[in-house]
This record gives sequence, structure tokens and C-alpha cells, in this order.
Amino acid sequence: MSDRTFDAIVIGAGAAGLMAALTAGQRGRRVLLVNHADEPGKKILISGGGRCNFTNIHTAADRYISENPHFARSALARYTPSDFLEMVNRHGIAWHEKTLGQLFCDQSARQIVDMLMAECRTGGVKFAFGQPVSALDHADGQFRVGIDGRDYSAPALVLATGGLSIPKMGATGFAMDVARRFGLPVVQTRPALVPFTLGEDEALFRSLSGVSADVVTRWGKAAFREAALFTHKGLSGPAMLQISSYWQHRTPIAVDFLPDERPDWLIEEKRARPKAGLRSILARRLPERLAETLAGRIGIDGELGVCRDAALRSAQEQLARWQFHPNGTEGYAKAEVMAGGISTKALSQKTMAAAKVPGLHVVGEAVDVTGWLGGYNFQWAWASGRAAGETV
Repeated sequence: MSDRTFDAIVIGAGAAGLMAALTAGQRGRRVLLVNHADEPGKKILISGGGRCNFTNIHTAADRYISENPHFARSALARYTPSDFLEMVNRHGIAWHEKTLGQLFCDQSARQIVDMLMAECRTGGVKFAFGQPVSALDHADGQFRVGIDGRDYSAPALVLATGGLSIPKMGATGFAMDVARRFGLPVVQTRPALVPFTLGEDEALFRSLSGVSADVVTRWGKAAFREAALFTHKGLSGPAMLQISSYWQHRTPIAVDFLPDERPDWLIEEKRARPKAGLRSILARRLPERLAETLAGRIGIDGELGVCRDAALRSAQEQLARWQFHPNGTEGYAKAEVMAGGISTKALSQKTMAAAKVPGLHVVGEAVDVTGWLGGYNFQWAWASGRAAGETV
């Protein structure tokens, strides 16, 4: 076998590509890992504020969005958060659990990249970093990949180049372009886990930039309870990022600003504090600037004791289902992931292989599988990369 002939070529040294390469390499396969950037795992390094939210212990297929909601089930079941955690522990990486099952490194996300690279070296994986692919074709059962004026070949190719999110990190549509060239269908892509922007009619809320509150956001049947953050452009924070993955343009999102209150809490406040105003009542439960803005929008003036119960019930309902009408999002520049991608209809859920193109596998963010915020997308990267690496 020549130094340009391999059993598998993996394009993309992010989370999914590294996992696919190390898995195949440790099975004795001769693997070439190609990356257009000069270092691997760039999105891993910036994730979780530099500490990498590397998985979520509550991972389940129903926490992923896809045209086929069952597609992710097989890979996720065969490579679990516990499996990845075993590798983390074996490498002596200290970690901690934050809210909602999110696991982070105690120190640095670089430890995760170093771990994956060490595992690749154990498997004898060859690296071609800082070398973008200049040509790619498939003939006679072989994939030929042109890199820096040289051609490399393998019967198996793993596309792990991610999606369109965070273009400043080098994100491109390479995987989708290749898929289309090979006749694989692509589901319409869009930014996900992304802040919303608000129009001029809701500009008042931009004055709350920096204010956050624990809320429940809803769109359709999806609902998330986490922090929402007002920004100078609109709405962000985990609650908003989560619901953005479900949101459709030109539709409202609903926010419950007081999810712990009983149904008639404002009527009860009227009885207990008849001389209090709505603003002061809200300020006992919410940040003062937010309380002032909401009270002003609701328009109940004066003491609660003089307000009709019907008006107070209307205010309760408004606070429980406050309607925001985003005019868009901050786009791929601020999106943590891309939704949509290469259709699961074209891929095996067990091997991530394309039925129409023998030897071609697609893993990670490029596939139409998008996880919730909080480590779910990394777990999909590990699981889908492992599934492909066990097959090539």
C-alpha cells in the first residue's frame, strides 16, 4: 500500500471527524484525517466558554430535531455519554456537571482536543491539516481526494466538515455541496440555537439589554425553562436559543415571565396588598427594569385594590403568554449549530453510510440532526462519528 492509499479518508477534524478517525484507526484501518484549518477541533476549543460542554447525561433521541425524529436513536444508543465519559476519565480530565445534565471540563476545552488527537495517534491516523481539498471524485470503488497538488485514494470517505454555523471559524457548505454532487438530498438549512432580533415595534425591550430572567419559552409544542437575556438586538439566553431551533419565520414566540405563580396570584396580591401597584408587585419577582417595562406595556395604573379582577386576570394571562414577534435571528454568525443538512433518507442510521454511494459516510452537524443546547450536539458528533468509524 502506497503512502497515498488508505482504507478511509476523513474530511473534517472537528468532533465527529476526530471520533470517526480514531475509531477506524484503532480497528487497524489506515486512515487519513484531512482538515482545511491548520489545527483540529476549533469549535471544540471555543465551546462552553472555553471549557467544552462535551456531553449531556440526559441524552435521548427526542432531544434532537430532524425530518426523521427516530434517525439518531441507533447511534446514540450504541455510544452513550457514559462511553465518552470513560475516555475522559481514562485521560485524567477533571470535569463537573452544571445544570440540566451538562458536563464541562474543569480546566480547558483543549484537553478534549488533546485527548482525541492522542487517541488518533494511538490508532496510527495520518494527518493532513491546513490543506483544503482541491478535488474530489469517486470512480471504480475508490474516492480520490486532491490535497496540495497530490491525490489520495480510499474505498471509504467520511464527510465530517460540519455545517454553516460560525463562518469566522471556517465553516462552509462543503459537505452539502459534495452531497448534492453525489445525488444525496439536502434538507433546507437554517441557523439554530441562535439569538432572535426584534423589530422597531418591540424596540422598547432593547432598552433592557443585559437584563435576564428565568422564564418558560414556547413555540408550538416545544417549551423550555431556562434563562432569557435581553440584548441590544433582541432576545438571547438559553431559553431563547433552545426555542429558536423550532421557530419558523414570521411566527410569534410565547414567554411565561412568572412560571412558578399560581393561576390567580395577582388577585391574591390584590387582597393582600391593595395599595400596591403592578410595577412594585412585579419588581418583587423580576428584575426592576423588566418589571417596569412589562407594567408599562400592560397599562394597569394605580393601586391594585381599585382594579377589577377581570383586568388583573387579563394581566396574569399576558404575563404567562407574552407574545414576541421576532423579525429574524442573528444568523449563522451567532448560531451555535446549523439545522437541516444532508437528509437522513439517504443514510443508514446504523452506519451513517449513503446507500446510493458505496463507501460514503456523513457524520456530525452536516447531517439533518440538530440537538438541544447543552452538550447534545457534541454527543451526536461522538455517536455518529463512532458509528461511521466502526464501519469504514
